[in-house]
Amino acid sequence: MQTSRFLAQLIGPTFLVIGLGMLANPEGYRTMAREFLKSRALIYLAGLLALVPGLAIVIVHNVWVPDWRLIITIFGWLAVIGGVFRLLFPQKVTSIGEKMVASTRSMLVGGVVVMALGAILGFYGYFA
Repeated sequence: MQTSRFLAQLIGPTFLVIGLGMLANPEGYRTMAREFLKSRALIYLAGLLALVPGLAIVIVHNVWVPDWRLIITIFGWLAVIGGVFRLLFPQKVTSIGEKMVASTRSMLVGGVVVMALGAILGFYGYFA
């Protein structure tokens, strides 16, 4: 449980800030995403930066229980899968990303989801 709380304290505020940023400045995030998608080197680096912490989370927190800790486990596995995908298929990342950035609702939906997950993890990490 201590590992879960630590990871929630780390991931929760990070997600909260990212989600708030996406909601407060959607066009800025959309522009940043477009710039990111133009660089294979950044996609590769993002793959490494997702894979390593994702593996770390999966190694220390592969907890499959029906409560808030499942969010952390799923996040770890999604980071591993996303990291591997970016490393192996950067051109596919570009095409998928361009479709997502073109959607006017992507920043709103993404921001709300990320902020909600951050709030849940922040609550359990700091207050529960």
